Amino acid sequence: MPSSPILRPSESGRNVFLIALALVYPVLIFVLLVLLHLPVRIISLCVILLAAALFIASGKGKGKIDWKPIVSSSLLLALGLTCFLTNRTLFLKLYPVAVSVTMLSVFALSLFFPPTVIFRFACLADKSIKGSLAEKQIESYCRKVCIVWCIFFICNGSVASYTAFFCSDRVWSVYNGGVSYVLMGLLFSIEYMVRRHVDKKMPKAHYISTFTADSRPDSHVLCYEGKWSDGVYKSWRDFLSDTAKMRTAIGQKDAASYLLHCEDYWYFLVTFIALLQCKKTVILTQNISASFIAEIKEPGMEFLTDQDSVPQSASPIFIPGLLSSMQEASEQEIRTVPSIEADETDILLYTSGSTGRAKAVRQRMTEFEQDNAFVISKWGQEFLSRKLVTTVSQHHIYGFLFGISLPFALGVPFRRKRIEYPEEFESLDDESYMIIATPAFLKRTVELEENLPLKSCFIFTSGGVLTKELAERTNSVFGFWPVEVYGSTETSGIAWRQSKDGLEWTPFDNARIWKNEEGCLVIVSPYIKDPEGFATGDLVDILDDGRFILNGRADSIVKVEEKRVSLTEIENRLLQTGLVEDVKVIMLEDRRQYLAAALVLNAEGRERFASWKKLDMNHFFHDYLMGYFENVVIPKKWRFEDKLPVDVQGKKHKEDIKALFTKSEATPETTSEATPGGTDE
Repeated sequence: MPSSPILRPSESGRNVFLIALALVYPVLIFVLLVLLHLPVRIISLCVILLAAALFIASGKGKGKIDWKPIVSSSLLLALGLTCFLTNRTLFLKLYPVAVSVTMLSVFALSLFFPPTVIFRFACLADKSIKGSLAEKQIESYCRKVCIVWCIFFICNGSVASYTAFFCSDRVWSVYNGGVSYVLMGLLFSIEYMVRRHVDKKMPKAHYISTFTADSRPDSHVLCYEGKWSDGVYKSWRDFLSDTAKMRTAIGQKDAASYLLHCEDYWYFLVTFIALLQCKKTVILTQNISASFIAEIKEPGMEFLTDQDSVPQSASPIFIPGLLSSMQEASEQEIRTVPSIEADETDILLYTSGSTGRAKAVRQRMTEFEQDNAFVISKWGQEFLSRKLVTTVSQHHIYGFLFGISLPFALGVPFRRKRIEYPEEFESLDDESYMIIATPAFLKRTVELEENLPLKSCFIFTSGGVLTKELAERTNSVFGFWPVEVYGSTETSGIAWRQSKDGLEWTPFDNARIWKNEEGCLVIVSPYIKDPEGFATGDLVDILDDGRFILNGRADSIVKVEEKRVSLTEIENRLLQTGLVEDVKVIMLEDRRQYLAAALVLNAEGRERFASWKKLDMNHFFHDYLMGYFENVVIPKKWRFEDKLPVDVQGKKHKEDIKALFTKSEATPETTSEATPGGTDE
């Protein structure tokens, strides 16, 4: 927490003069009035001249008028004129009272119209407060300090008023020129000691690029296995020890870049950070098939993993075995934490995009931690009050940011293994969890569960479309409407929403968006290195209040026999039948171009079509779509599946869906085709 702004003398010469004036004013009046016995009107003229000098000085410098000397000069002028006209010393002695009343008014008004004066000055003195993890606590603390100062100004003003009306000039001078300042200094000292104590308890974010060995107590729990009650934990000291051992192991290699794949979040964390500390390029991949590794693994590149099923042709280094074979790190090695320059980190994430073809996107911890900072500023307290579990792979940006980087920065205990099956939620024995999930996983969970024994959940979801119906069902099972995060590997976070409040997306505070000529969203944010911004492939409508609505992908607009149609719109129409649980429409081409639809029926749909022939089912959906589209653009091929293929992020890829239609026709019970006219042969 920054030092209190009231404690800091201004660098401005005018403000120094004001402080000096406030300090010596009672003494000056005492000397002129009691010791030198000057006439009251002569003293009042001196005060008037002083007020005029202050007023003139307030208009000088940088073309700005400073309100503080104006207020002081106004008070002095009013008191000087009144004293001159009445020829009474009382009004000269009311200046300290007027100062207390003025300060009380300013401080008290800020209590009713927050933020308080003290918090505003604190933010000016320390730019890092705004958006920090402790912002709300600092604001609350500053409010309490503001109340204390209001009480002081009431008491001080009351005593100053009493000495002005009922005490001698000598007593007035002693209190207002001495005792009041001693009391003020005492209050400053007490507040400083309290602040030092409170500051130690303030939550602090320690990012991957900024942490030190002393950022957490050695006993602080970073992660846990299985259930929290099992008592199998990894502590901060374990983290320092294992990263030290990994640094030693990495230092024995000559490789400049490393492929990293770990299903165990602990092994991933210590290895990832050790690689950054050793200034290595880190390549994150979820796909560890032999063909993919052979495609991306370059000569001299090492491959670190915790999976013993990785093909030996990839020459993997087995992390658990490596750590167990290393001798324990010395205390000096544990406490010596190499710095990580966020701007110099080199991280490649493979994203499959919309086609399923792997693409490497280069990133840095700079952008990752800026993304984390926004999430922390908005939902940091929600994280701190819960343990974290995730269903998402940490090899993708969403899983990495929310499952690794954020909990590490906040010191939130995270589960060592991600939840792979919905039934695992039933084994969680603590009521408060931060759940990082995808819409696909939430869908699987709510189909199996009526409600879960989790009383204080907070759910983030990303990686796919979360329908309002699924969000509502999630709320009935988990007791929380998921917060959806919209973004991509290239852009990081862009916007968020909770569909209980509407389908509009709210951009992150540090994002600037607009719509380009193609109708797609363009974004500029600190997470995007290109100052021109990044043009997404998402069609949008931007509302007057700055929020926006997504209208599907630009690549979902296709031409079929010169007719433009949105694949997303066809999918939405099929979902509106109330009989379809999931659907994907794609473009196929052999002798001609046409659309094909793969559907998963919901319970009502399965019941309705239980005795129907597949040809009749095709006719039903064809006729339904005829109410909205021309016949030429209605899907000509249909497949009815138990579920559609998705990747670990819950995304459906065109190539995987296309494979459904190229299966052998030896399974006619799940395949049916329609002629170009829309009837089946």
